[in-house]
Amino acid sequence: MKKISKRGVEKDGYIRQIDWELRPGGMLVQKRDTGDASSGPMIKIKVSHDSYYHDVTVHCRSTFGDLKRILANETGLEPEAQRLLYRGKEKDDVECLHIAGVKDMSKIMLLEDPASKEKKLEEMNKNQGILKAYEEVAKVRAQVDKLSQKIVDMETTLCNGTKVADTEIVVLTELLMVELLKLDSIEADGEAKVQRRVEVRRVQSFVDTLDNLKARNSNPFSKSSNSVSVTTNWESFELGVGSLHASTPLKSFTKITQDWELFD
Repeated sequence: MKKISKRGVEKDGYIRQIDWELRPGGMLVQKRDTGDASSGPMIKIKVSHDSYYHDVTVHCRSTFGDLKRILANETGLEPEAQRLLYRGKEKDDVECLHIAGVKDMSKIMLLEDPASKEKKLEEMNKNQGILKAYEEVAKVRAQVDKLSQKIVDMETTLCNGTKVADTEIVVLTELLMVELLKLDSIEADGEAKVQRRVEVRRVQSFVDTLDNLKARNSNPFSKSSNSVSVTTNWESFELGVGSLHASTPLKSFTKITQDWELFD
């Protein structure tokens, strides 16, 4: 192949030298660069971001996309969230630094894409909302734990055959309903919403337990001797006898029947 000519081509206000070569078939094409792609000097660029300056060293033939990837480690901004401005104009990722005229100690401005900034702000608010929901559910859980211990103590008392005041059951039920209302007012998403649902079911189960304890407390019949005595008393009153003992009215009833037979 034979080198034919060299001439300048103007692009974006800059003169770029292009070499041409003649292919064996007689076609004139731009000469391909077969040399080392990394040839050329390293340059230092000052990149301003907000109120900070970042000194970045890159190869002079790097692209603005390459520079963005380097700046991602420096600033924490993903390349797609970056906007690079040089001499007041935003540059494309594929554009080379040296073609745009960037030299050693040149200054480039880095801006965060508005859409990316808005998305990040929404994500931050969402995370804060989830954290707040976790804290609110945890507060309710701690209060329900205290109430659940009182329910266990009350259930133990009733199982031992001792009645409790109905007002105690009513108060515990009302306190649980207050915690249920707190859970209903918590705005939660994701895992926090799952935790809230679990706690709601837990509170509802305790309310059901108190309803059962209230029914047992108002009608404390069981297989104990005291329960048999109560049943016997009710049967004695149904016979129309004022005595509290079942054996005495049964005997008097038998005598009355015998007297009527003798009278006939």
